[in-house]
Formats: sequence, C-alpha cells, structure tokens
Amino acid sequence: MKKHGFLVAVAVVLVVLSVALYLVHYAIFRDAHHIFIYMVGDLGFLPLEVLLVALIIDRVLERREKQAMLGKMNMVVGVFFSEMGTRLLRELLPAFDRSQMVAGLGVKNDWGANDFRRATEFADHLRPQADCRAIDLEALKGFLSSERDLILRLLENPNLMEHERFTDMLWAVSHLAEELEARPKLDDLPQSDEAHIGQDIGRAFTALVAEWLDYVQHLKAHYPYLFSLVLRTHPLQEKPSATVTAGS
Repeated sequence: MKKHGFLVAVAVVLVVLSVALYLVHYAIFRDAHHIFIYMVGDLGFLPLEVLLVALIIDRVLERREKQAMLGKMNMVVGVFFSEMGTRLLRELLPAFDRSQMVAGLGVKNDWGANDFRRATEFADHLRPQADCRAIDLEALKGFLSSERDLILRLLENPNLMEHERFTDMLWAVSHLAEELEARPKLDDLPQSDEAHIGQDIGRAFTALVAEWLDYVQHLKAHYPYLFSLVLRTHPLQEKPSATVTAGS
C-alpha cells in the first residue's frame, strides 16, 4: 500500500513539473501554437517509446534472471560432484577401457575451449558396455544407497527444469541404484543380467562424464582455485594426487 502511494505521489509530481515547464515556456516565448505542436508530436511517439523501453527492460531482466538461474544451477552441480559425482566417476571407471577414457577425457591445465569441445564430442559419442566383473558391485550398491537422499533432493530442485541434461544424468544414476538395490545378491549373476547392468552403468557413466566436463570447464573459467584441486585429483588421469608438485 505504501509503495502504491509513493508511485502516485511521484506521478503527480512529474505531471505538475511538466505543466510548470510548459508554463515557463509560454511565459518566455508567448507561443502556444509551438507548445501544442511539440506536445502532440511527443504524445504520438510516446507509445513507441514505451514499447522500445519495455522491450529493452524485458531483455535485460530476462538476461539477469537467466544468469542468476545459471549461477544457482552451477552451485547445484558443484554440490553433486563434491558430494558424490567425482567419487562415482572413480568407482565406475574400472569397468571401461581406462586408457581410452584418459586419452579422450583427461582434463589438463592447458586445456582451452577447443579441448573441452573435443572432449565433450568424445563423451557424446561414447556407447560403452561396462565390464561388471571389473568393479565391486556390492560396494557400488552401498555407495549409491548412501547417497540416495542427495539424489532425491537434487531432483526436487526447481532449477533443474532449466537443465534437462543434468536431470537425465541424475535419473540414469538413480536407475542404476534401483537396479542394484533390486538384487539381493550381486555375485554369480547370469551373463544376460551382467550385460543388462553393464548397459545401465554405461548409460550413467556417459551422462556423468558429459556433465563433469561442463562442471570442470566452468571451474576453470570462474573458480581457478577449485579447478586446481579438481585438476590434481580427478580420476581421468594416470596418477591423481592432491599433493602440489613443481609441475602441477
């Protein structure tokens, strides 16, 4: 109510000021004809002026809103990888050709936009079949079960509506967790069931690495100190270590 009264007061002051200026103009030049010519011209252009200003303001507000949304989304993605995403990447990696993954996805300190683009294209074309026997499915099951609440909280985040690929990745990880939870025992599985779980692991892994690349590129551009830690510890390299060396 106070805000409405303030706007009315401002409008009244502006109208009074405009009338006063026209009166000053008439008192000096005594030319009402000139005043009304320009008044009608200004009024004729006013709708177009309002339209142009409204479009510009709308674009500016839309851009600011999108930037704010992307900032919140990047925070959500950062929480995911800090809490479980990077570890999940490390847990799933042995099920694939490690040398191939390191060669195509191993982020380095000197990577630029073209390097990240090539890595993203590499990730988008991955259709790997995981070797379930190369990883501890029981340990993976326990890890995903312990992080179920985090996955559900992230899926409930309304900002995810603007990030479909990240949502799809969460669903792929959630489905893998459900598949593992549905089996009371994960040893001595028939070959057909191993192949089925391998497809689920491959789907989750390809979605995970694509999001991870975007996350790391964002850190390199905006948070170099966080990028430095990720660069030293990410699993897609031969000898990950948090220890800072002369060449790191």
